[in-house]
Amino acid sequence: MSDLTRRTAAELAELLRTKEVSSVEVTQAHLDRMAAVDTDVHAFLHVNTDEALAAAADVDARRAAGDELAELAGVPIAVKDVVVTKGQVTTAASKILQGWVPPYDATLVTRLRAAGMPILGKTNLDEFAMGSSTEHSAYGPTRNPWDLGRIPGGSGGGSAAAVAAFEAPLAIGTDTGGSIRQPAAVTGTVGVKPTYGGVSRYGLIALASSLDQAGPVSRTVLDSALLHEVIGGHDPLDSTSLAGRATGYVDAARSGDLTGLRVGIVKELGGEGYQDGVRASFEHSVDLLRSAGAEVVEVSCPSFDYALAAYYLILPAEASSNLAKFDGMRFGLRVEPEDGPLTAERVMAATRGAGFGDEVKRRIILGTHALSAGYFDAYYGSAQKVRTLIQRDFAAAFSQADVLVSPTAPTTAFRFGEKLDDPMAMYLNDVATIPANLAGVPGLSLPSGLSDDGLPVGFQVLAPAREDVRLYRVGGVLERLLTAEWGGPILDRAPELEVAAR
Repeated sequence: MSDLTRRTAAELAELLRTKEVSSVEVTQAHLDRMAAVDTDVHAFLHVNTDEALAAAADVDARRAAGDELAELAGVPIAVKDVVVTKGQVTTAASKILQGWVPPYDATLVTRLRAAGMPILGKTNLDEFAMGSSTEHSAYGPTRNPWDLGRIPGGSGGGSAAAVAAFEAPLAIGTDTGGSIRQPAAVTGTVGVKPTYGGVSRYGLIALASSLDQAGPVSRTVLDSALLHEVIGGHDPLDSTSLAGRATGYVDAARSGDLTGLRVGIVKELGGEGYQDGVRASFEHSVDLLRSAGAEVVEVSCPSFDYALAAYYLILPAEASSNLAKFDGMRFGLRVEPEDGPLTAERVMAATRGAGFGDEVKRRIILGTHALSAGYFDAYYGSAQKVRTLIQRDFAAAFSQADVLVSPTAPTTAFRFGEKLDDPMAMYLNDVATIPANLAGVPGLSLPSGLSDDGLPVGFQVLAPAREDVRLYRVGGVLERLLTAEWGGPILDRAPELEVAAR
C-alpha cells in the first residue's frame, strides 16, 4: 500500500502545500489503491479516473503559478451516489436511475470543486439511502474492510468503507437516521451529521426532506472539521439552509482540555440490547472525558423510547412523496407493460415494479398507508407529536449538559444476511442515532475501541442545534486520548486486506 494512502487529509494537505508531493501523485495513489482492493470491498459504484486526474493536474498548475488555494486543495474525495454530480452517473444505487447523468451539481459538490478537491468517484449505498447495512443496493453490497463477511453499515456503507480501506482520505455521506454515524461506528471511521440545514441539501436525491443531512466521513476528527468548513454554510438554493458560515470547527478540533464542560449520559441510549463490548468501550471513553476535566451527569429523555416508531412513520411518509417523481415518464428507467393498453398508470406500475427494490417498495407502501385518509391522524400525525416531545427532551437535557453522549450503535458489524429478512431487527441498528435527526441537532461518531469480537465500536456526541463546534471540541480531545492509549490510529489495528492478483 502506498504511504500516501495511509496519510490523513490534514497530512496530505500539508505535503501538498509544501510541494513535497503533487495532487496528481496523491490522486493516482488512491486510484491505484481502489484498483487493488475495491473488487473485494465494492465501496464504489462509479470511478472517475480521468476527471479526478484532470482536477488534480489543475490544482498542481495553480499551485505552481503561486495562486492562493483552499487548505484541502488537491486532496481527493469520494462522494455518496445519492448526491448529484454534473457529467457523472448518479444512481442512488437504484435500477430506476441506472445510467442517469445529472445536468447540474449539488451545492456541496460545487464547493468541493471550488476548493480544488478531485472527486474520485461515487460510493455505494442502500437504495435511495433506505437501509442500515448497504445490502439493499441494486448493484450488490459493500463489504466491511475489517471483515469482508460483515456489513459496513448503512445507508452510507460505501463512503465509510472507502475511507476505512484507504481508498479515499475523505468522503461525503448523508444522514437521515444515522446513515453517516452508524457506518462510521462499525468501520472505525469518523462521521458527522451537521445541524439540519448546516450543509446545503440542494442536489441531494431526497429520501425524507425534513431529516436528510449531508456531512463528512473521515479517519480523524480534524479531517472532518476541515471538510465541514468546505461544504458548510448558507446556500440560497436551499430554503432550509441556515444563515451564516461554517467556521470554528478546525480550531475546536485542535483545542485542549474539557475543563468546565458538562457531559450528559443519555439514560435511554444504553442498557438492554447493547453488546457488552460496546458498553465497556463507551464507559471507558466516558472515564477519559472525566480525566480531561469534563463533568459527567446522567440525563433522561423518556420520549427517545418512541423515536424509532415515530421515525419509521415520518420517513416512509416523506419518502412515498419524494419518490413519486420516479414514474418512467420524465427521466430514468422506463418499462412498458408487455401486453394490454399503454396507459400512464400501467407504465408507472411496470417501471416501479422493475426499478425499485424490496426495501424501497416496503417503505413506499408503509408511507402511503400512513398518509391515507382515515389513518393520517392516527399514524403520521401522532408521529409528529412524538417528534415534538423528542425535541423538548433534547431542550431539557441540554439545559443540564453541554453535550450528550451514547454508544453510536448497539452492536458491532453483523454478518451479511443476518438481519436481511427481519426489517425490525435491521431498523433497531439506528435506535441511538435517530433522535438527532428528528430534532435536527448535530451528532458525531468516532471510534472508541474494539469490542470483544475484535471489531470497532463507535462513541456518539450530540450537541444543541447550531453548536456543531462542541462536537469537534469533545471529539478532538477524546480521539487524542484514545489514540495515545492505542499507540496510533485504530485503523492501524485492522487486518490488511488481502489484495488478490488481478
